[in-house]
Amino acid sequence: MVSAYAWSLALAGFAIGGIAGFVTQRSRLCSFGAIEDATVAGDTRRIRIFGLALGIAILFTQTLIVAGYLKPASTNYITSAIPWIGLLFGGLIFGLGMALVGTCSFGSLVRLGSGDLRSLVVVLVFAATALAILRGVLSGVRLSVFEAIPIRFASEISSDLPSVLGQALHADLRLPLSIAIGGLLISFAAFHPRLRKSPRLLGAGVTLGLCIGLGWLATTILADEFDGPSKPQSLTFVAPVGRAIFGALLAPTTLIEFGVGSVLGVIAGSWLSAMRSNEFRWEAFDDQREMRRHLGGAALMGFGGILAGGCTIGQGLTAGSLLALSWPLAVAGMIVGARLGIVVLFEGSFRELVRRFL
Repeated sequence: MVSAYAWSLALAGFAIGGIAGFVTQRSRLCSFGAIEDATVAGDTRRIRIFGLALGIAILFTQTLIVAGYLKPASTNYITSAIPWIGLLFGGLIFGLGMALVGTCSFGSLVRLGSGDLRSLVVVLVFAATALAILRGVLSGVRLSVFEAIPIRFASEISSDLPSVLGQALHADLRLPLSIAIGGLLISFAAFHPRLRKSPRLLGAGVTLGLCIGLGWLATTILADEFDGPSKPQSLTFVAPVGRAIFGALLAPTTLIEFGVGSVLGVIAGSWLSAMRSNEFRWEAFDDQREMRRHLGGAALMGFGGILAGGCTIGQGLTAGSLLALSWPLAVAGMIVGARLGIVVLFEGSFRELVRRFL
């Protein structure tokens, strides 16, 4: 029997995911598109919006920490060891995969909600690959290769920037550091003249940042110690997508949790936005070449997303809101991988890319 506590978390996840999916579909916000705009066209507007979202998420999340509601060490992102090889390589592979697909895992859910059947295939392959590397036949490779040489921290130090700097300088720097970083990221978007004329994009950035903080808040205040141990969490779309597919096929009761609720909420929110704006359209692959590209990209995203500890939302915003040390490693890998993927797309194939440089 599923407890009322589990239902409350699932519904909270559905609501927060629904809001995120709605504003993302409505504003055409896309993490891969933001990287492509910035690195190819020199247009930094969408990357600044993600900076805005991160700045708000940092201020919200760090306020929860300072107020005593959230303990960073109780989350999955603040650990005693950082698997730096997996973070860098996983981010690189994830970035390459989202270039081949044309969006990230979160974006695939948004596209699915607006009628893109290509994204249904992407989500299924992505979820299967993520489960294989997390708990299946590839889990041994992950543990023995990509997580075998981590950077370890002393027991009194958490793997987040405020804790490391505070320990080194013997001072509590969490609040001033959070205000400085969060404020800088917000100003990065707020003072851009062209963005001030794009209220829909600005609103999406603000809303997405608030959704990250609301995820931490909901999973903290709704926690029931009598229902068993649970970890605070917020939006991420790697492992929860795998759990959603697994639960739908084999264990329906496992669907009643925050992460799966947020996955379903994103699809529902995107669908509602597409229907309200008369933009819902059934779409499919144009040819077998496009399908092969999407299948390969989905597999790379599933593989890389688990190694990197999250997607562009999970690491880029959720881990970033904690100022986790894993965040810059994974995000740097994703940006480099996405840029490499763009080059591959321009060249037509890996073979052409290698031939060009040899």
